[in-house]
Amino acid sequence: MATPAHGTPLPAQYATAGTASAGYAQQPHPHPDHQHQHQHHPQPSHPHPHPQPDPTVPPAAATLAGPPPAPERPQPLSSVWLRYDPWSAPGAPLTHHGEPAAPRRRRRGPLLVGALVVALLAGGTGGVIGAYVERNGGVTRIELPQAGRESTDRAPDSVAGIAASALPSVVTLHVSGDAEQGTGTGFVLDEQGHILTNHHVVDPAGASGDISITFSGGETAKATLVGKDSGYDLAVVKVTGVGGLKPLPLGNSDNVRVGDPVVAIGAPFDLQNTVTSGIISAKERPITAGGEKGDGSDISYVDALQTDAPINPGNSGGPLVDGKARVIGINSAIRAADTGAGADGAQAGSIGLGFAIPINQGKRVAEELINTGKATHPVIGVSLDMKFAGDGARVGDKGQDDSPAVTPGGPADKAGVEPGDVITEVDGRRVHSGEELIVKIRAHRPGDKLELTLRRGGDERTVTLVLGSADSS
Repeated sequence: MATPAHGTPLPAQYATAGTASAGYAQQPHPHPDHQHQHQHHPQPSHPHPHPQPDPTVPPAAATLAGPPPAPERPQPLSSVWLRYDPWSAPGAPLTHHGEPAAPRRRRRGPLLVGALVVALLAGGTGGVIGAYVERNGGVTRIELPQAGRESTDRAPDSVAGIAASALPSVVTLHVSGDAEQGTGTGFVLDEQGHILTNHHVVDPAGASGDISITFSGGETAKATLVGKDSGYDLAVVKVTGVGGLKPLPLGNSDNVRVGDPVVAIGAPFDLQNTVTSGIISAKERPITAGGEKGDGSDISYVDALQTDAPINPGNSGGPLVDGKARVIGINSAIRAADTGAGADGAQAGSIGLGFAIPINQGKRVAEELINTGKATHPVIGVSLDMKFAGDGARVGDKGQDDSPAVTPGGPADKAGVEPGDVITEVDGRRVHSGEELIVKIRAHRPGDKLELTLRRGGDERTVTLVLGSADSS
């Protein structure tokens, strides 16, 4: 018989069996319980410690209270282990206290084989079910409810309807020059290929740079510069050899009211055909932009429409349209948070303060650029003190290069304006600075009649003048 597994304890009555030689066990000692049972009986005095039973007496005739008769010969070790079953029903303790039970090695083989058979059957069944589920979409096919196909037509005055009408007329400009490049937006003015955009969009091209136009459908064409004006921040370019152009209708910015819904279309951060919507937040916002050259030649003065429709870098030159898909403004500037740059130095995005050049001004300038290549500016014929810190626009004491502050024979001179006068109103609207006075004047055409309120000493008076004209530089 094989050696028991390591750690399997033997019963006390067989503890000495392992000392026998030739595979036989010694005769076991009497059980301690038996010793306790007979401890009051006198021990026999004959010299033999254990009387030898008569082999002719049957075992049944032995006294139950006495010790069991010894066999004629020692039992083989195999017969001892055949009677020792540690997995039988509990009777006397078979393990020492504190020692773990012996592993059940005798039955592991059949149990392991059974577990493997069950695992194989379960795996095979699972594979068949999984393949069926994959092929058939589940034991019970699930279909989620969904709306059916509907008409894609939208009301003409909805944002979707306005976008569908205006998008074919909006283009994206990619401009590159010797030192810089940029992206902007424009829109088609007529079937001859004229496109209106911002001056600062095309300015990087310089005199010999490249201007590429991408239409909303993806077609591209080269464009040439027709004219530009930094004071109004407007420019016109032209494409040739392109058919099927759809001009975008022009509205009337004088009809706009605060709260009117508007839609802005452009390519913010070069994301072409981007549509956003909002309202007109305010009118006649005097803003200035540019000034990077330092001499004031590139500063634009705009009496702008303010909108909360999100516009971002790349929207410049794009249309701001009304509820009938008509252009009421040219998106040109935003008020960015803090310095206008992100923490990583990138351009800042919209915070809901966008500004557009009113289309009435844009139309006049575009016509002049197309017809003559340059735009005219309305003037009153004075030099302003731009360092004046008080309320209003002060006429300087001297002009540039010691020239007269009031141009002799000019509109202001004819109206009686003198050096040192402070202009406080234009046509009844308050003016708080020299920049704001320029913005108010450039919102008009040359030849328009204006009424100025001015303060001289402690007196206030009103004068009327007709705006003169100066060519853009």
